[in-house]
Amino acid sequence: MRLALFQPDIPQNLGAALRLGACLGVALDVIEPCGFPLSDRAVRRAAMDYAAQAMVDRHAGWTDFLTLTRASNRRLVLFTTQGARPFGDFAFAEDDVLLFGRESAGAPAEVHAAADARLFIPLVAGARSLNLVSAASIALGEALRQTGGFPTAVAP
Repeated sequence: MRLALFQPDIPQNLGAALRLGACLGVALDVIEPCGFPLSDRAVRRAAMDYAAQAMVDRHAGWTDFLTLTRASNRRLVLFTTQGARPFGDFAFAEDDVLLFGRESAGAPAEVHAAADARLFIPLVAGARSLNLVSAASIALGEALRQTGGFPTAVAP
């Protein structure tokens, strides 16, 4: 399982995604360009001391990321407010890539066209969207639950 962020705009979200991936043992793909320098203090603050444990691959752009994803035979599962079906009705596979668009603009048409599945998280009437990492946590939690991919529990 992998988590991918398409051209993230908000450094705190990238930091929180680094922490999420590190804690759950899930690799993170960052598709550049980002809307901030990757050395931003806000990224480090949100990631806390988990950044060193995170498995991160940076991609110079969409084409580079898509080429590597296709070469590895992974499904590209896009989470979008314009999704075709609710995420709870989808059967995840352990090698899926869960992709999330930019906070400010979502994912462009070319990303939608390349996705193997376009899913949404149902919200109450009048709600537009969740925070990026909140949505990623919900999606990743369900995908890991379905595939038995959560880390082995250890006592604190």
